[in-house]
Amino acid sequence: MSSAQNAAPTPVSVILPVLNEAKYLRAAVGSILEQDYPGEIEVVLALGPSKDSSNKVAAELAERDPRVSYVHNPTGRTPAGLNLAVAATRYPIVARVDGHSHIPRDYIGNAVELLERTGADNVGGLMSAKGETDLEQAIATAMTSKIGVGNAPFHVGGEEGPADTVYLGVFRRTALDRVGGYDEDFVRAQDWEMNYRIRSTGGTVYFSPKLSVSYRPRSSLSALSQQYFHYGRWRRQVMRAHPGSINFRYLAPPLAVLGVVAGLVFSTFFSLWTLTAPAAYLLLVLGGSAYVGRGLRLRARLLLPVVLVTMHMSWGVGFLSSWRPVQDA
Repeated sequence: MSSAQNAAPTPVSVILPVLNEAKYLRAAVGSILEQDYPGEIEVVLALGPSKDSSNKVAAELAERDPRVSYVHNPTGRTPAGLNLAVAATRYPIVARVDGHSHIPRDYIGNAVELLERTGADNVGGLMSAKGETDLEQAIATAMTSKIGVGNAPFHVGGEEGPADTVYLGVFRRTALDRVGGYDEDFVRAQDWEMNYRIRSTGGTVYFSPKLSVSYRPRSSLSALSQQYFHYGRWRRQVMRAHPGSINFRYLAPPLAVLGVVAGLVFSTFFSLWTLTAPAAYLLLVLGGSAYVGRGLRLRARLLLPVVLVTMHMSWGVGFLSSWRPVQDA
């Protein structure tokens, strides 16, 4: 056997930002501790000021298993918590997992193999959205379709290869050190922003559909609207900070908002022909919903166009209203 074959598996640190995750935290941490990866694993939780019993659950988990520890994140903001957790870890590979995520048993093993095989700085895969109620299933379908979120592989899948960004991420610590970790000015979109800096400094972000992580979508239209409003606002902040990141995919929702609003407003003063843009958008949504929602129950199929409009319009309004640096979460 060669020395490479005899080498011990690389130990891995797993970090989780935690805020109001009492319902899911045990399962999330359990899915990490039950990995079939033969190397050492440590788990560091960054505890924000939760209003539920998340911190109590975290303390119990740390008491039961010496591989689990926690740090306090007074601001509760995700990028600050991630940086605090990274600083408390020891190992050369750092995997991010969310407090409500559930990773499959082979996730870390597949990620480490991918890092070693490709030489990438960050690897990740699919945000596999799956809902239980009809509305959640409609949202999950929209979040995994090109008409809902564009062609980003971490949403809709695709072949293994370099990508702009991936879901969550398993990083080389050297890459995190090189770019200075997460930028704490980005309350949202901090993953995308850091992946841009990794790529800008010569690193590779690599996507593989083998790294699939389950994701539970929002359970109400109001929560979905708020989520996508902030996505749009913070994506514009990334584009403002990094002009080279501008992509038409991110301009489509604000253009749709402008087209629909302008068409409706001008139809009052000019001609019904100005309704062409709103009508074309509506037909696109209805046609796309019929195509991607074929396997859904009837009520979920009926909800799908409403979900798509909510996502597009909220993202677009958030983007258009983000005309100066955002301070809120």
